[in-house]
Amino acid sequence: MQRIDELFMELPFFGSRQMRNILRDEGHFVGRNRVRRLMRKMGLMAVYQKPRTSQPHPQHKTYPYLLRGKAITKPNQVWCADITYIPMRRGFLYLVAIMDWHSRAVLSWRLSNTMDADFCVAALEEAMNRYGVPDIFNTDQGSQFTSYEFTRTLRQAGAKISMDGRGRWMDNVMIERLWRSLKYECVYLREIETGSELRRTLAWWFEFYNNRRPHKTFDGRKPMEIYQQFKPEGVPPLACPRKAA
Repeated sequence: MQRIDELFMELPFFGSRQMRNILRDEGHFVGRNRVRRLMRKMGLMAVYQKPRTSQPHPQHKTYPYLLRGKAITKPNQVWCADITYIPMRRGFLYLVAIMDWHSRAVLSWRLSNTMDADFCVAALEEAMNRYGVPDIFNTDQGSQFTSYEFTRTLRQAGAKISMDGRGRWMDNVMIERLWRSLKYECVYLREIETGSELRRTLAWWFEFYNNRRPHKTFDGRKPMEIYQQFKPEGVPPLACPRKAA
């Protein structure tokens, strides 16, 4: 499953047949049915460059995409969120992260073994309690983000809700790049045994990413340095988000 996840990050257009072929070329003699079953379990689907970790709910309201042609020039102007699959040695967990679009700083994150909305709402509430309220909050149309609990939290806080078009992974490309960096720089380099070990590992990497990892967009400055330099009034000068519970 970890190797399939690695290949999918590199080759998101590969379906089960192509994935089986490349695995066989690498010496993993598995059948297409097994590859298909594992990809479904992991929420991976070819065609879009995005895992199917966020599925739409037919009864949930969706919102228009508000960022087309919009210049994003300051922190808390736009936040975004997404969910990804994190493989471990045995099994996997789901990870949600809240990111400030301008600075690329990760403001909060949560792990869960289910795909319900609760861990997404918890991450959102933590981010707003610590960093204020964004003008616009952008997500895909997954059921976790269109849920009543998640959208109510944003509406009550006064944030405008923006959602990507169906299948348009590029609309939320900032956080897609975050997942790629996280997996290649951290997750794929380790054999993580337990959820508690994964939490410690992610806490280390997000602290590294926010405060120590140079970002080429900012000429080597760090995401949290950019966020704190232009932070809105009333937001406390925190060095980095606390470790997620």
